[in-house]
Amino acid sequence: QAQLQESGGGLVQAGGSLRLSCAASGRSLGSDGMGWFRQAPGKEREFVATINWNGGRKYYAEPVKGRFSISRDNKLLYLQMNNLKPEDTAVYYCARQKGYGGSNDFTQYATWGQGTQVTVSS
Repeated sequence: QAQLQESGGGLVQAGGSLRLSCAASGRSLGSDGMGWFRQAPGKEREFVATINWNGGRKYYAEPVKGRFSISRDNKLLYLQMNNLKPEDTAVYYCARQKGYGGSNDFTQYATWGQGTQVTVSS
């Protein structure tokens, strides 16, 4: 199974921005839907954003609406994060869906990256 690798995480102050990227090793992203999830310390993994096979449909979790933007090209998946808040602090994971339409259900994703840490200070 192809590996996914996230990058772009780091430490920022509240109100700042980060752009996360996700690349597939040895291949393009393909024509499947893609998603971003996150997991904060002591909490379960939660849905952040998803995008369908051609980028024409995007869906966001309520806490990030208006602040985050998901996008893709042939090789990379992106998550632009603006106006970051301390509650956004988490490990962020990219994933490839077992399908093409996008999904907020982690059980619909077959391939996962190892995650990148995002820490937002007050």
